Amino acid sequence: MSAQPSALAPSPPRLSRHPAFWAALTVLVAGLAVLAVGLMGRPSEPLPQLGALPEFSFTRENGTPWGLAQLRGHPFVANFIFTRCPTICPAFTRRMAHVQKQTEAAGPALQLVSFSVDPTYDTPERLAEYAQKHGANPARWSFLTGDYAKLKDTVVQGFKISMGRENLDEADVMGIFHGNHFVLVDASGEIRGYYDSSDDEAFSRMLKDLDRLQAP
Repeated sequence: MSAQPSALAPSPPRLSRHPAFWAALTVLVAGLAVLAVGLMGRPSEPLPQLGALPEFSFTRENGTPWGLAQLRGHPFVANFIFTRCPTICPAFTRRMAHVQKQTEAAGPALQLVSFSVDPTYDTPERLAEYAQKHGANPARWSFLTGDYAKLKDTVVQGFKISMGRENLDEADVMGIFHGNHFVLVDASGEIRGYYDSSDDEAFSRMLKDLDRLQAP
């Protein structure tokens, strides 16, 4: 016959009523709170440094010289388009117009630069018309044209963005090719990021990185 439990035997303590339980829980919660504050206050990793741009100077849509000398001291976003492009350029330019709108509060401190990859056709006059069509603020958004060889060298060797022609026929619009990435450049002329213009997530990340570059 099994032994019956004694009526005098103490019942096991319930942790929810034990002072030690509450003391330990308080310490745990306090520790988690400190950890959370530490993680929130920890500075994010700096943007990568992806190469310094070479000096360049081309012609703006208003006919004036414009290049790295004028941009130095201002972070800027660059893209690469041509006015008679029937494929990605209209959407690429609309994206840049969205950057202009989203960063309006920055004013001229933040610059936007569109390089023509079809400079023989894209005269300053044509670029001015294109800029007006897309609502470009001339105080912030420049469209550049110039010597083809120099532009290609700046785009390919400097920005590390593809650009070229599949043949020498100037009328062959479909033979012109170029990359579709935005390039983020800091105030010293250092490339800090590449962002696929067709990717919404990359575009949002670029806007956040712009804020980081402009932070005091």
